[in-house]
Parts: sequence; structure tokens; C-alpha cells
Amino acid sequence: MTDRLATVGVRSGGVAVGLVLDQILGEPPNAVHPVAVFGTAMTALERRIWADRRANGVVYTGIGLTVGIGAGKLARSTALAVTVAVAARELRRVAAAIGDQAADGDLDAARATLPSLVGRDPSELDGSGIASAVIESLAENAVDAMVAPVFWGVVVGAPGALGYRAINTMDAMVGHRSDRFRRFGWAAARLDDAANWVPARLYATAVAVTNPSRGRTVLDLVRRDAGAHPSPNAGVAETAMAAAIGRELGGPLRYGTRTENRPTLGDGPRPEPEDIRRAVAVATRVERAITATLAAAWLVSAGRTAIRGRRAERRTGRSARSR
Repeated sequence: MTDRLATVGVRSGGVAVGLVLDQILGEPPNAVHPVAVFGTAMTALERRIWADRRANGVVYTGIGLTVGIGAGKLARSTALAVTVAVAARELRRVAAAIGDQAADGDLDAARATLPSLVGRDPSELDGSGIASAVIESLAENAVDAMVAPVFWGVVVGAPGALGYRAINTMDAMVGHRSDRFRRFGWAAARLDDAANWVPARLYATAVAVTNPSRGRTVLDLVRRDAGAHPSPNAGVAETAMAAAIGRELGGPLRYGTRTENRPTLGDGPRPEPEDIRRAVAVATRVERAITATLAAAWLVSAGRTAIRGRRAERRTGRSARSR
């Protein structure tokens, strides 16, 4: 048990370093980004093995997961793997940029930028619709692009962080309910749901803890509203964010020609562009709290290891003198 806790402590330190490096370095260009390279390779694989059957999707997902885990083993560094797997700085940067465009009244620019963050059709969105889309995506992707790779990095190390990133990337590519991927993408979507189940709830808890004046409301509204969302995890993240900023999210949305009547989440007025900055601040506080917690866990673990080492040296010294 002691060795296991020490291992988790070391991983926690590596994950904290990875989060800090992401804040310093940001995202590399797509041409050399390992996640983009993985996506290109998986697109080629999908074209070769696609068939309108779940079994083919299981093979696709298994290969992608194996590649992700293998990349983590080759990296041999939890800090490096987490730096590659997370994208928290870029997520907040894009969200804030769209918020500034919309708040300045430049809705055309905001609509043009929005597809880099969300998949819904932005063509008919007004300022409130843009704000809702950005805040919902910011909440959901705070789990995908930060909390989940951090969680799996602590639990499994570098293979966990990059294995998770592989799962989430495959879900984004084939996990949606289009005619082409309804069956083929089933395995990737279900695996992503499973991988995000704990991280989504950790995120909601972190939102409550880092927004103490709204903490009870966050937890109450997550229990009340999250289950109505079609995703077992996105509803948790989006409701937590809605409760933290005192706005209502959800409702009808459109993906191309497909319309979804989503449930509303949270209480309060519909969000406006100025609320995007408030949501970015919520996400920032969560990341800082997680980074500080992981760093503290590493320091405690390192301290305990040092104390055990000194005690062992004393016992060895006493044994030598007694001889």
C-alpha cells in the first residue's frame, strides 16, 4: 500500500508539471501535434475497415486504444503525456476570443470562429445562442481536455493520459449519431462515456468547491437536471457550469440538417456574451485548484518517502553499531 501511494504521489507531481507546461507552451501546430497525427492515421484506418457494423467499430477502437496506450509507454513520462493530452489553455483562449467578438457586437466574426469549438450550426445563432454554445462546449471540454486526462494520468500514468486522449479523439471522429457512424462509432462512444464518467463528476465537485457561494446550488442542480441530458457526462459538466454562473443552458440546437431538442439545464436567464468570461473564470479556477491539489499530493508523498528513508538509515546505523 505504501509503495502504491508513493507511485500515485509521483504521478500527481508529473501531472501537475504537465498542466503547468500546457499553460506555458500551449498547443503545437497541427502539422506536428501528436493528437492531430493520430487523428490523420485513424481517418485512414476508418476508410480501410469501415462497414456498417459494430464489430468493425470495435476493431477500430481497439487499434486506436492500443496505439494511445503504446505511445504513453514509449513516452515514459507522465508530465510529457499530460502536456500532449490536455488542451486547457487553448480551450479557454478560443472561448474568450469568441466571447469578446460577440460582446463587441461582431456576431459574424463570432459565428465564423465558433466551429473551431462546437459542432452545431452557427449560422442563425444570436448573441445569446453563441454564448450558450460556447459555455456548454467550455464545460464539456473542460472534462475532455483537462480533468479526464489528468485523472487517468494519476491513475495509470502516461499510458492512461494518452490512452484516454486516443479514446476521446476517436469519439469525436466517429462517435456521433450520423448514418455512417451510428453502428461503426458505437464502441468509441461507449468507451468514451465510461472513461469520462468519474472525471465528469470530479469536475462538478471541483466547480462546487471553487465557487463556494454557489457550491450547494451546483450540487443540487446537477442532481436535478444532469440526468435529462442525452450524454451521461456532458449533462453533469454543463449543469455544473450553468449553476456556477447562474444561467440556463441547453434547449434546442441544430447540427447541420439535424435538430435536437435538448433539455434546459440550471436556473436563471439565458446567457449573454458577457457571461462567457465568467465561465472561463470558472474553468480557470478549477484547473488551478486541481494543479495545486496534485502538487500538494506530490509534496506530501515526497515528504513521507524522505522520512521513511531517514528512519531506515537510523535503523541501519543502530544495527551496525550493535555489531
